[in-house]
Amino acid sequence: MTTDQATTVQRSAPASAPEAAGILHRHYLLVMSGACALVFLAAFESLAVTTIMPLVSRELNGAGLYALAFAGPLATGVIGMVAAGNWSDRRGPVGPLYASVAMFVLGLLIAGTAGSMAVLVAGRLVQGLGGGAMTVALYVVVARVYPPVLHPKIFAAFSAAWVIPSLVGPFAAGIVAQAASWHWVFLGVVGLVVPALLMIVPALRGLRPAPAKADGPESSANEKRGSYGRLAWAALAALAVLGLNLSSHVPVAGGALATAAVVIAVIAVRPLVPPGTLLARRGLPSVILARGLVSAAFFGAEVYLPYLLVERYDYSPTFAGLTLTFGALAWAGASAVQGRLGTKLSHVRAMRIGSAMVLAAVVLALVTTVLGWPAVVAIAGWISAGGGMGLMYPRLSVMTLALSTPDTEGFNSSAMSIADSLGGALALATTGIVFSSLSITATATTTAGGVSGASFAGVFALTAAIAVVAVVVAPRVAARRKPWPDRNPSSGQRSCR
Repeated sequence: MTTDQATTVQRSAPASAPEAAGILHRHYLLVMSGACALVFLAAFESLAVTTIMPLVSRELNGAGLYALAFAGPLATGVIGMVAAGNWSDRRGPVGPLYASVAMFVLGLLIAGTAGSMAVLVAGRLVQGLGGGAMTVALYVVVARVYPPVLHPKIFAAFSAAWVIPSLVGPFAAGIVAQAASWHWVFLGVVGLVVPALLMIVPALRGLRPAPAKADGPESSANEKRGSYGRLAWAALAALAVLGLNLSSHVPVAGGALATAAVVIAVIAVRPLVPPGTLLARRGLPSVILARGLVSAAFFGAEVYLPYLLVERYDYSPTFAGLTLTFGALAWAGASAVQGRLGTKLSHVRAMRIGSAMVLAAVVLALVTTVLGWPAVVAIAGWISAGGGMGLMYPRLSVMTLALSTPDTEGFNSSAMSIADSLGGALALATTGIVFSSLSITATATTTAGGVSGASFAGVFALTAAIAVVAVVVAPRVAARRKPWPDRNPSSGQRSCR
């Protein structure tokens, strides 16, 4: 942070806040509560939808669009992240925050009043666009309102706001869906978003954009062109993901469309991540790639696990959602354990163990589906998957910053988030094609109702293959002794070892 930026931050904070004020000081309490509430509601909605989607799919006859309901918001969220970042840099975070919350609420209203699966998916796309932008805008608000000394504490509060919905969201969503209707899982959140935003409004007054850099108008113009370029690439990647999802509905040229969509997505993501990421180059590129792979394997399988329990084992949505809660508990517990171990557990070992745990869990889900084993086997496996993710995710974040210089921290952090979202989105798009294709085949060969076990087996087989690649890439996250070619070691590049 430059001197001018620090001045802006201090000017933006409440003038009467004492130097040693904490995040719960009365001058910060409203903005902290509102920001954490918005993060909580976004996380709750994401997990709640996973629980109720089997019911929604059955009621709206939307098995063919099941994966798009999850992949779509992840894809449009990337556009929202890049757009909000560009807007915040130029005009400050106030406009992006208001616009993103409005988009998030609009998406909830569309999904909550949907009478068809197509309309619900449209609402989810709008919701994802707003949710991705809202996250970035909130981070910029934190940078402008809170002094730097309080940033670690407020971001820790954001992390807690993500964990709590993991514990209560799936179960609560199942109860609401059974007691009232799945529509209220969307509509009920609308009434909570507006009060959360109103708590932040007082802190937004007087916020200004960060001072322009003193490199001259030509530099500013180049930076603006670069920002628009990244937004265009993000939009192209999102469109490719959506095209991949819809390719299974094209009767003749569906295969060609799917292939083209994958190629376009790969081309579009290259400018958004460090060089060498798609080639698994050792160090930072493999860290970013590993983040995308484990996200793809975990979330690609997770959204189908409650579906499997509801369709094949006659679980209620409430108890099917508990599976996600168990996984979230394991995630939180493993995250705490790896934090306590510190350097006793190396980053590479954490990646190896975590990726192996995710692979084992997906394989257990596959075997359970194919052999008709008791559901408890797949549920126990998913606890292992949550533990593996808890070991890996914090270490991936730490390695990303450790392998970054001050002038690349923003780009690399953004790349990690983009890999996370696009990895999950592409996996969900591909599993959706597999699921739909096998469902159509099973329907043509049998008169039995419901979704065939082969459809779920195909999904878990594909995500297991992705998890295998993650296991192979995991050891490559260790940086070379010279982390970056032609980079001066004194420039601030730090090894993750």
